[in-house]
Amino acid sequence: MKKRLLLISPLAKRSLLGGDFYFRLPGLGLLKVAALTPPDWDVRIIDEKVEPLDLSLEADLVGITAMTPAVNRAYEIADAFRERGIRVVMGGMHVSKLPDEALQHCDSVIIGEAEGLWLRVLEDFCEDRLEKIYRHDGDFPCIEGLPLPDWTLYRDKRYLPVHFIETTRGCPHNCDFCSVTNSFGGRFRNRPVDEVIREIESLEPFEGRFTLKNVVFFVDDNIISNRRHARELLQRITPYNLKWLGQASVNIARDDELLVLCRKSGCMGLLIGFETLSSANLDSMGKKFNKPQQYIDVVRKLHDYGIGVDGSFVFGFDHDDEGVFDRTAEFIIKAKLDVCYFSILTPYPGTRLHARMEEEGRIIDRDWSNYNTNNVVFMPKCMKPERLLDGFHQVLKDCFSYRSIFKRLWGNGTYKNFFYPMNFGFRQTMKKTIKYKQNFSYGQSINT
Repeated sequence: MKKRLLLISPLAKRSLLGGDFYFRLPGLGLLKVAALTPPDWDVRIIDEKVEPLDLSLEADLVGITAMTPAVNRAYEIADAFRERGIRVVMGGMHVSKLPDEALQHCDSVIIGEAEGLWLRVLEDFCEDRLEKIYRHDGDFPCIEGLPLPDWTLYRDKRYLPVHFIETTRGCPHNCDFCSVTNSFGGRFRNRPVDEVIREIESLEPFEGRFTLKNVVFFVDDNIISNRRHARELLQRITPYNLKWLGQASVNIARDDELLVLCRKSGCMGLLIGFETLSSANLDSMGKKFNKPQQYIDVVRKLHDYGIGVDGSFVFGFDHDDEGVFDRTAEFIIKAKLDVCYFSILTPYPGTRLHARMEEEGRIIDRDWSNYNTNNVVFMPKCMKPERLLDGFHQVLKDCFSYRSIFKRLWGNGTYKNFFYPMNFGFRQTMKKTIKYKQNFSYGQSINT
């Protein structure tokens, strides 16, 4: 008889992206864990973004993934299953950084990537010898020859029609506020293009072509990280008529050959981390290759190739004064960004930012549920926490007004039937976020 494995992705209740229809995106992490699981296990995935979790479900083993804003809910779930005598293994970014905290709620913690560890966890479980911590010895695991994710596990779930595909892991830039380098290594690890193509061909449904109802998102932090790999990948995917999105650095604007290949291969848009309009902020975070004076030229260059730009910005850096919100809103309209994403600087465990703010005594909120980039959990240098939160909400309203949306998208030459709905979706979520924002006293949980 097969053993039952229940994999759970908890909902971050206070997150801008948590639970809202417009952000019901399928996670790739648990699909990869399921693919690594031997066939003598029966695997079920529950994602609270799209479905309720019944805590009375039967399982032999429960696996829970947890990023910081969802970890409190993850601990609740873990406690509930353990009370019934069911063993729980936890993994993900947060528990990898704070395994001792997680072990108060689970039997085992996987630190880092599941590849190379998950089979040993299952074997140890079957032999009743689960260890408390599983971690890699030495280098990060190889990402070649991995089993393909089985997207049928997500069949009939209420996700938006998009498939996620990974072609690269890691990042050498190690920005002050980012945990990617710490979690996945300081170099880019590329998957063989042949394996990426096989994954594309395995997607369900696949009828030889994709439409806007079935989009691919390449989840790499920088799809052009390795120019040779990127060129081969883009050339190879062109015959499949994909409509795809991805992430890239501003450096892509300097490479006309890759921009041509992006356009030919079906790129609708790229998310670019502009982060800030301040060179001083960029220098302090370690992202000196971003040049704010070149941002408008970067956007125009991508638009010239019919590629939309999703610009990402962070508020609360040490050089941000109270005028940062108006300056950013003005820039976004002037640059005609197809869509924009904003977040409040958040000192996640494991980042240099968190270590520095701890040392400076600037962390004023230790409730992990508020570490969702929509709340202020630290003391800014150039404004009060209340002003940072109010300014964040104001720039959301300014940039997702109907006037801003139409002014930004008019005449861009990009995929209007994709970016208009995306902007209206962000607008609806923005309104809910501001309407239901919590009124709490800053620093209320500093001693918790």
